[in-house]
Amino acid sequence: MKFSVGYPFREDDRFIEVVSRHKESLSELYFSFSDFPNGRSQIAANSALSRWDVFEKQKEDLERLSRLGLSFTLLLNGNCYGADAQSRDFFYKIGETLDYLGARYPLGCVTTTSPLIAKFIKQNFGTIVVRASVNMEIGTAQGMDYLADWFDSFYLKREYNRSLDRITAARNWCDRNGKKLYGLANSGCLNECSAHHFHDNLVAHEAEIAKRDNAYQFEGQCWEYLKAEGKRKRWLSMTNFIRPEDVPAYEGLFDGMKLATRVSRHFAKIIEAYAQASYNGNLPELLEPDHSGLFYPQVTDNASIDPQFAQTVLHCNKNCGDCNYCIQVQQKATMQLKEF
Repeated sequence: MKFSVGYPFREDDRFIEVVSRHKESLSELYFSFSDFPNGRSQIAANSALSRWDVFEKQKEDLERLSRLGLSFTLLLNGNCYGADAQSRDFFYKIGETLDYLGARYPLGCVTTTSPLIAKFIKQNFGTIVVRASVNMEIGTAQGMDYLADWFDSFYLKREYNRSLDRITAARNWCDRNGKKLYGLANSGCLNECSAHHFHDNLVAHEAEIAKRDNAYQFEGQCWEYLKAEGKRKRWLSMTNFIRPEDVPAYEGLFDGMKLATRVSRHFAKIIEAYAQASYNGNLPELLEPDHSGLFYPQVTDNASIDPQFAQTVLHCNKNCGDCNYCIQVQQKATMQLKEF
């Protein structure tokens, strides 16, 4: 299985170094560009760099990364584009950006949440592959069929990562229709989060929101939910991530897997763990979002997870009310840090 990794803007070269070390396990580099709203914020609020400095550093980094043989994927995956969503000027800007990037880098794909952006690219940039973002939450053959004219590939809904029947149904439809199927491996999002769309919408508008006198801050409903110890005991059963050791169980089901690395401070650890198909450490630290701070001083020792975890959850009936398997696996892997 090859992995797609997200470019995290950093003022140092650590990301380039780790990608270079593990490039044989990687297929794609995905990144946001310019001021298009996208699925995640990645520039630190306390950065001393100007927007021009950031732009120049990113161009330099992309040039260096392009020499490593990866295909590039541009993210146009904001959950909302506001008044620009259908405007002519907005699509002129997208076209100019694709021309600019395509002339300089190995741009092969765009991942988007917008059927209109997908349509525009298919009509005007026929060599660029268009992929449906995981934020669209597409999980069925019917859902893919609705968009088949404008999308070449799809990220499967996160919640179906542990359902062999769902993945197989999507895989079979893609095979019959000449499409490709991808999965997001290390999402830390909780299943069926009722506030997910609200949160994604906030992220899309974060530049405007930052200029306001705001009454509330919203980290994500998962953070509030997992503050309760009783909820944290069910964390493993409420998640959908695929551990590095379990990726081989998905060979032939996905055409590739995405690693969320754009905003994680553990991006090097994530890439190394999945490239090596092994991780000896605190499991939540591989995920985005990383909820490990809520569990402290407890850690979830990845090496103590049942080796049959993937096969068990891929084939289970998801009737968690009648089954304590995930709770028992989590309990066995939970360890208390000792103070020195």
